[in-house]
Amino acid sequence: MIDELVKIHDKFSIEIKLKYSTKRSKKNNDFIINTWFFVPNSLDINRYTYSKEQFYNDMKTNVRLISPVFLLREIAESDNSPFHFLEEAFHAIANNPIKTNREKYEHHIKMFQAILKSSLRNAYQHIINNIIVDDRQFLIASYLNNTKTILKKYRKLRKIINVATIKDKYLNYYLFSDEFMSNLVEQHTYYLIRELEKKFPTDYNNNKSELLDFIQSEIKYKKSKGYIIIEKDSPDNNGEFIYRRGMLKKYIESQLFLITRKKKDGVFIVQILYSIAAGLSMIFATIIAFSFQQKFGNFTMSFFITLVISYMLKDRIKELTRYYLGGKIQKRLFDHKTKIQINDKKTIGWCKESFDFVKKNNVPKNVSKIRKHSRIIEVETKGSEEKTILFRKFIRLNRKKLNQIYTKYDIVGINEIIRFNISRFIKKMDNPKIPIYLLNEDGYESIKGDKLYYLNFIIKLEYDNKSNYNRYRIVFNKSGIKKVEKLSA
Repeated sequence: MIDELVKIHDKFSIEIKLKYSTKRSKKNNDFIINTWFFVPNSLDINRYTYSKEQFYNDMKTNVRLISPVFLLREIAESDNSPFHFLEEAFHAIANNPIKTNREKYEHHIKMFQAILKSSLRNAYQHIINNIIVDDRQFLIASYLNNTKTILKKYRKLRKIINVATIKDKYLNYYLFSDEFMSNLVEQHTYYLIRELEKKFPTDYNNNKSELLDFIQSEIKYKKSKGYIIIEKDSPDNNGEFIYRRGMLKKYIESQLFLITRKKKDGVFIVQILYSIAAGLSMIFATIIAFSFQQKFGNFTMSFFITLVISYMLKDRIKELTRYYLGGKIQKRLFDHKTKIQINDKKTIGWCKESFDFVKKNNVPKNVSKIRKHSRIIEVETKGSEEKTILFRKFIRLNRKKLNQIYTKYDIVGINEIIRFNISRFIKKMDNPKIPIYLLNEDGYESIKGDKLYYLNFIIKLEYDNKSNYNRYRIVFNKSGIKKVEKLSA
């Protein structure tokens, strides 16, 4: 199964998150993602102004394992809670701090926090999206109770490793994790308060005090431990806090991030085709040489001139054949192949990618139909010819090797986070504001209106012989991205 989420990442970038969930019954799970970008002609983006190298430079990709799924109440109270693995690892390093136990200790700290992060996010989103009004108060109370229990149980573990056998370095791993967890809980509780205030004012008023008191208790705890907190009048505008929070996030999530090794795809096949082209041109030159040798002899001026011309033509035939065969095969090959690895050792799959401009006639009919879903779009595309970019991805994951990664946790697949920067698309744009006029009591007045551009794209997700199409539109101008819309397909 493939799930996708498209959103704004920053002023000039969108983020596409793709979740690839595998089936245990299949050894190799194949995922195909085709994306068609429909670029307005006015932006002057075409195969001569926008190359493959520029496209891949505009794209940043991170690949990570999908966090094991636990409910907050499972973490807090269940017999299968990650706390059991965590406590085992703490006792093991305290009793015998050998390399294996040290590695397991750090591994379980990171995994616990990664799991907690996903669980907190899922919990607060479930509260906000809950449609049963009578259950919302119960869900909020459960969120608070379970989170408080988790914090208390985790902080009790410190006494296990606060012993003479544990060096400061390894105790710091625990303290980093504790600081990360405190920031995480504070941040998600703020998210919950914000969404309740916007969508459910009654529930917000009923729970505001308790939620804010919870945040206040965490701030007090962080102060007591010397952790950095957010301050309204911070001398560096809270820059140090944001930097440290980001570093802690990278440290914790490093357990799930995967290593990728990229190389050019189809090198051997391309070289074979080039050899065929060279052979064909040589056959032509040899046939001409033999034919004219029979007619004019070996040492005549006519034979000499014919030989020179045949070798001139041979080089052109070789280049033309290389160009023709190369163009044909490149449509079927990918630009590069990326190995997906754990710890630079075990390969769990690979990903192939390709980029190219395609002609209007080569866009599948169902994709063109989705693009021209409304009459205004038909007018738009007739007024000026769009350029179409096709970005293809083919991912294969080995289920057996996924099972071997972490024996204590169930890993269902991987997440791929793609950030695409559209800065190159704005170079030929008009000014972001243009004057327009309207009537008023004194006659008329001039106001500024946004000059907007629209970049449409359609994603086809294919897995297990089933396909799904999703249509999006980026609304942007020279000032940056205004919004990303998901439209009906």
